[in-house]
Amino acid sequence: MYSFFRNLKGITKKDLIGGTVVGLFLFLGFAFQTVGLQYTTAGKQAFLTATYVVIVPFLYFAFTKKSPDKYSVAAAFLALFGISMLTLQGKFSMGLGDVLTLFCALFFAAQIIAIDLYTKTIKPIVLTVIQMAVATVLSFICALIFEPKMQALDLRGTFSIIYLGVFSTLIAFLIQNIAQKYTSSTHAAIILSLESFFGCLCAVIFLGDKLTNKMIIGCIMIFIAIITAETKLDFLKKFLRNKDENLQVNKNH
Repeated sequence: MYSFFRNLKGITKKDLIGGTVVGLFLFLGFAFQTVGLQYTTAGKQAFLTATYVVIVPFLYFAFTKKSPDKYSVAAAFLALFGISMLTLQGKFSMGLGDVLTLFCALFFAAQIIAIDLYTKTIKPIVLTVIQMAVATVLSFICALIFEPKMQALDLRGTFSIIYLGVFSTLIAFLIQNIAQKYTSSTHAAIILSLESFFGCLCAVIFLGDKLTNKMIIGCIMIFIAIITAETKLDFLKKFLRNKDENLQVNKNH
């Protein structure tokens, strides 16, 4: 606890700028997602939000001029295909809510890239605190302007808000910020696509949803995408190389 407050005590101007940028992108992502959901279905929004998986490699290139490797790009599209199998149902069409959700995906992609860039020089704990503070203040201002006057909260509502704020937001983004210090933004986006898999799994376990063949294929595609991004298929290339060497030995004999 002492170490935590000691980190906050040494916040610099550079920390404030980095945390503000990340917090702004986070706020915009959540804002566009929340408004967009009023005009589209949850399944379509889940898919469109997850397009950040494909946006991240190209947006990263636009910011840094460093192109991602072919395995990361292929994995991003594989993950998107898997997510579509998990979330899309029936005919797909674009409406206002879908366009707003695409902007949400763009801002979430920008947030992932900003974290990647700023965690190189800013401590993840400091970045998380500033990020959360900025997103909270902006959300509170928008709530005062656009939302009706808040009524009294009961105990259940208060617990829900605390749970979502602490576990689903603060701790989740703290872990993300720490993890992104040790991996690339493209890899982080692909791994984060597991959100769709775990959402599907929890729906089956806790809500009694039926596990279909389409959902199984989607889960498999997401796992293949993660394996492709993390291993660059080195294990497969090694296997094929050994196989070719054995064939050559057999031919010589």
